[in-house]
Amino acid sequence: MARKITTRKTAEQRREEAQQLHDRIAAQVDELRSSQAWTDFLTFASNFHAYSLNNLMLIWAQREDATQVAGFRKWQEMGRQVRKGEKSIKILGFAEKKLTEEEAEAAKEAGAIVRRNAKGEPVRIYFPTLSVFDIDQTDKTDPDAPEPADARTFVSRLSGEDEHGIIEAVAAWLESQEWTFTREAIPGETNGYTMTDGSRRVAVDADLSPAQAAKTAIHEAAHVILHSEDAESERAAHRGVRECEAESVAYVVAGMLGLDTSSYSVGYVATWTADDAEAIRSTAANVLRAVHVLADGLMVEEAAAAA
Repeated sequence: MARKITTRKTAEQRREEAQQLHDRIAAQVDELRSSQAWTDFLTFASNFHAYSLNNLMLIWAQREDATQVAGFRKWQEMGRQVRKGEKSIKILGFAEKKLTEEEAEAAKEAGAIVRRNAKGEPVRIYFPTLSVFDIDQTDKTDPDAPEPADARTFVSRLSGEDEHGIIEAVAAWLESQEWTFTREAIPGETNGYTMTDGSRRVAVDADLSPAQAAKTAIHEAAHVILHSEDAESERAAHRGVRECEAESVAYVVAGMLGLDTSSYSVGYVATWTADDAEAIRSTAANVLRAVHVLADGLMVEEAAAAA
């Protein structure tokens, strides 16, 4: 029998708690988005440049006091100049190259990341290294240039252990659905990914803390439930919706299992729903559907476990 997490909660209690947790993250996201600092950050990012939350984490790993970064020429466009001799911060971009089916097979065998694009064509994924500089490495040349807000307080990776065995339970559930689950070194700053090209594979970065890996495993399992069947549809093209749904599922399910992911999930969801304040509520039906599937797949009542 697949590994499950024992709980004293009945199925009805789990469903009530799931609704309460979903309402809570919606309220937290609204509160964060309404804060002046967050509004300033989103305005700055949308007007000039934006980086993924994961790339921001990569930046902070190299320069803990970083607050906002841009490339050399972008800073010039924004009325600032990088000082001579400053050391660049390395982040990862994203690029893809279309392949033939034969090239795709050879690339997979060589260990490359190969996925299907929206048209179902195989593409090889690249993460080119880019050079950026923190604002503290620049001097203002335009007195009217805006000062960016500090974005570091809005999201942070989880630390700590997977005390409830979430990773093992998610892996067992995925395998019961004929998906494979692996922990592996993932290039760049990506925490995990779900392959929707027919290989039915979920991977979570091997270097994550147990707590972060547990949350990421739930996030990817949510993609399996909600998005693996519509990989080529118009809906699947809206990554913001998919990420909002998956991370909301992770927050709710993890919360039901005793793992608080708010320090990561709230900022993550707020970023992906920055242009649609109602997105998290409009996706509630999908979120709760996936939550119930996962909760039933991962948890078993004590009485049933003892039977």
